[in-house]
Amino acid sequence: MNDDRRILRRRLRSARRALTPAQQRKASQELLRRLIQHQLFRRSRHIALYIANDGEIDPAPLMTAAARMGKHCYLPIVDGWPADRMHFQRITPHQRWTRNRFGIKEPLADRQRQAPAWRLDLILLPLVGFDSAGNRLGMGGGFYDRTLAYRRRRKHWKAPVLLGLAHHCQKVESLPSASWDIPLDGIASDRETIWIQRCLSSTTSDGSRSK
Repeated sequence: MNDDRRILRRRLRSARRALTPAQQRKASQELLRRLIQHQLFRRSRHIALYIANDGEIDPAPLMTAAARMGKHCYLPIVDGWPADRMHFQRITPHQRWTRNRFGIKEPLADRQRQAPAWRLDLILLPLVGFDSAGNRLGMGGGFYDRTLAYRRRRKHWKAPVLLGLAHHCQKVESLPSASWDIPLDGIASDRETIWIQRCLSSTTSDGSRSK
C-alpha cells in the first residue's frame, strides 16, 4: 500500500503543479466564495490555515477575509520541539517570517502566540488527494496526523473541526487509507464541499444544503 500511496502522491502533486497561475487564482476565489458564507466559517473564532506551496490551493483570500471579520488566524510551524510535531501560531499585522526545514514560509516562532490544536475552532489543512468518502492523502510527513492524534481518544468532543482543502483535479475515485490517518470532518475544493461527519451540514456542489 505504501508504494501505491507514493505513486499516487507523485501523480496528484504533478496535476496540481500543472495548473496555470490564472487557474490557481480562480480556484482560490471559488474556494473563498464557497466557504465565506458557510455557518462553520462564520461562527469559528480561531482558525488555522496554511501558506500554499507546491501547487496547493491557496487559502490566502480566506485568511484576509477572516482577519477583516475579526477572527484570529493561525499558521502551522514545523521547526520546533518536538521535531515531529506541528505547532499553531497566531499571526499579527506586523508578523516576522522565516523558512522552515522544507523551505516553506512560516511565522518566526513565538511561544506566547502559540495555541494547542484543541483550542482552535477550525483547521483548514492542505491535501494531496481525496475521494468522495472523505479519505485523504497528505504529503507523507505525518505532521497533522501526529499533532491531531489525540482526537482518536475522544468519542464526542473532537475540536477543532478539520476541513481539508484541495483542487478538484486532486479528487480520485477511491483512495487507500492508513491506520494512522486522522479522519477529516469535511473536504472543500473549488467545485464542491463534502461533509463526512454527521454533525455538520451536508452541502452539494452548488453550495445548497442537502439533508
